[in-house]
Amino acid sequence: MLEDKLLIYKFNRGDSNALRRIYEKYRDDLLKVATALLNDRNSVEDLLHDVFVTFAQGMGNFRLRGSLKGYLSICIANRARDKNRAAQRKRTVALDDAKPIRSDTSMPDHLAERNELTEQLDYAMTQLPYVQREIIILHLQSRAGFAQIAKSKGVSTNTIRSRYRYGLNKLRSILDGQL
Repeated sequence: MLEDKLLIYKFNRGDSNALRRIYEKYRDDLLKVATALLNDRNSVEDLLHDVFVTFAQGMGNFRLRGSLKGYLSICIANRARDKNRAAQRKRTVALDDAKPIRSDTSMPDHLAERNELTEQLDYAMTQLPYVQREIIILHLQSRAGFAQIAKSKGVSTNTIRSRYRYGLNKLRSILDGQL
């Protein structure tokens, strides 16, 4: 957190190395969030770059009021939601009906079981309503707090907690007996 505040301080004073460090520090985590929310491998890096371009345009005026990782994750989620809405207008398959992304690489034998469990979880996540899936991913993967998510969505913290709880319950129901 202290490093983030120092990076934001330098970033706001025009230090491009600070922006580069922020990108390098959070790139992998943000790609995971984007992949989980988009289910479109080709668009994930484009989405991440779009978020960072917008972030860089705010140089000099950015104020950190919480977790930088949480803030960037919410930006990714918002862009992913916009992209999903645009894609839904273009095609007839809804995001909730989309199949999970499968890896193109062959996994070593000792990781086959873990890969199967991951695929089951990925499939179960695609069965959740998008609002529940988004909150679960933001909270668990990006460690964004319920209050931060609620503020970004313009709803109450209790609503976010309810959606999170309903999403976890639905996941348990879907995965009952599979894992």
